[in-house]
Amino acid sequence: MQGLDIFQKEFWKPLEEFGITNPIWYINRSTIIHTWIILGIILLIIVAARLTIKKEKNVFGFLVISFVKSFKGLIIQSLGYFDFKHFAFIISLFTFILLCNLLSLVPWFEEPTSDLSTTLALGISSFTYVQAYSIKVNGFLGYLKGFFEPFFFLLPLNVIGLFATIVSISFRLFGNIFGGVVISKLYLHAISSSWLGEILGIITGVNILLILFFTLFAGCIQAFVFSMLSLTYLSLAIQKEE
Repeated sequence: MQGLDIFQKEFWKPLEEFGITNPIWYINRSTIIHTWIILGIILLIIVAARLTIKKEKNVFGFLVISFVKSFKGLIIQSLGYFDFKHFAFIISLFTFILLCNLLSLVPWFEEPTSDLSTTLALGISSFTYVQAYSIKVNGFLGYLKGFFEPFFFLLPLNVIGLFATIVSISFRLFGNIFGGVVISKLYLHAISSSWLGEILGIITGVNILLILFFTLFAGCIQAFVFSMLSLTYLSLAIQKEE
């Protein structure tokens, strides 16, 4: 694996001066930088949408409106009604993950979602939102009561199953994105040692296919899956109340 920069990350060690050197406290420098780049891109998109959405015969404004309407329809289909808070959360989640997954299309940039810390943070955010809303609509006692259903002795399994949702959606996103990164890096490293391999990769279109599949296609699918799973968990919390 020597020469593959995917396995050679630079970390900030903010607690090293205090003698704390456990890797769990390390911060991936690349992930932080690229995450802020994504936030900057989202801000630019919001400003551009705000300025162009009211203009007639504007392609960008039409795409923004179509994008918003599609998620509005998904919210109504899943929950049975439209709630702007849930709509804003799900569409923000999808947009952020999608842009993170597609960032590697820009040369020398990496997907923040190829770092487990990012996907785990997204999973915890989704989990916290769903549980907070469940407590809000069911009441704290009603929320706790759900852990004892259908039988009280299933409490440990219900608790484990609840927290397993964090691991499920986080590792699913991380595994798919990181796996695509590893395969792409291994392939590019293999053909870079031979000019013949590079030429064949370009002529046969394998290079483009790898980019389209592991970055564009997989990135869009995984962003949608993560968002829809979060919406499904939210829908289940509402169904319990009903």
